Amino acid sequence: MKHCRDFGFWVLVQETLSVRTLTLNRPRQLNALSLEMIARLSELLLAYENNVNVKLIIVKGNGRAFSAGGDLATIHGHFLKGNLRFGARVSQTLLTLTFLIATLSKPQVSFLNGIVMGGGAGISVHGKFRVATENSVFAMPETDLGFFPDVGASYFLSRLPGFFGEYLGLTGANLDGAEMLACGLATHYVPSAKLSLLEEALTCRVGSYTSSIFDLASTVSAIIDEYSLKKPALSEKSAYYKKGIIDKCFSKPTVEEILSALEEELTKANTRAGDHKEWLAAAIQPLKKASPMSSKITLRSIREGRVQGIGECLVREYRITCHILQGEINKDCREGWRATLWDKDKKPKWKPSKLELITDDMVEHYFSKLDGDDRDWKELKLPTISKLPVFANSKL
Repeated sequence: MKHCRDFGFWVLVQETLSVRTLTLNRPRQLNALSLEMIARLSELLLAYENNVNVKLIIVKGNGRAFSAGGDLATIHGHFLKGNLRFGARVSQTLLTLTFLIATLSKPQVSFLNGIVMGGGAGISVHGKFRVATENSVFAMPETDLGFFPDVGASYFLSRLPGFFGEYLGLTGANLDGAEMLACGLATHYVPSAKLSLLEEALTCRVGSYTSSIFDLASTVSAIIDEYSLKKPALSEKSAYYKKGIIDKCFSKPTVEEILSALEEELTKANTRAGDHKEWLAAAIQPLKKASPMSSKITLRSIREGRVQGIGECLVREYRITCHILQGEINKDCREGWRATLWDKDKKPKWKPSKLELITDDMVEHYFSKLDGDDRDWKELKLPTISKLPVFANSKL
């Protein structure tokens, strides 16, 4: 027997045997994560982690999105009222939730049947199982908003093949479900028509599971495999087929050199027929449109993430977020959100306006430790995990 309980309406909880299913339920807002939703998810996951009767957690979204990210409109509304600290509290809560998901001993299966962006990636990609479908759309478009990919993105983007993570982080390019599987952001690809059958199978078979937790992950994987396509077809225009040129260009040490390398490749392509011209132009355009400061922060963040653990990445990302919110060097974040979410003129005025106007010292400021007296501007303190679980950050 199963029953459904409504916690604040935005996170629905279904309890069936030893399985807990959490449904994000703000479909009109594309399941954007409010502070209340983040806090509720944290409360539930902690309870499940400490409950021996819970063996599996399923997370999904209602409507056409898993989650399009954080509730930026509410954060911007607080900005307009002079409350800069609200954004810091949201970030602190979300990054702590991200760490919890990355270190859970209970396997989490996320059904990514729709839009997966920003915070939506943070609460799914760090889990053990990520199930993409033909409806999946993944992106980290933060540089276009004057921000940077956070929620542990510097960890998971830096662990994608070659320099594919730099490409995604700097351009905000979209991936479909097949591409997510190919690059490792998804662990499985299941046609959306089979998701309900998969959920039923997981609920019934895992619910009655009695063996050790170390064998449980293999059992869950085997169940998902029964409904999965091993190699869904990639579009002929997929960026995944451009890995060679992506590695060549996005491996450069600076954003300026990446942009220059792409433009050089485009010049060469213009002299030949059908040689990546369309893709190159599409990669260059968002780099030129994005906040120059955000692009520089993003590249450095991903590069540092290559040699850091998930906890270190989250602590650093919180530092960057707080410095951005305080607007000490520039206010591109507020300008990007104004142009996209408030006035919606789509014409942000970045300051500095060009990459060459940004010094190394300016970028360094965003990576410096927080030393404010206010608790909202202090270093992020992640919960102590006495034993790292075997499920953390699988395949990334």
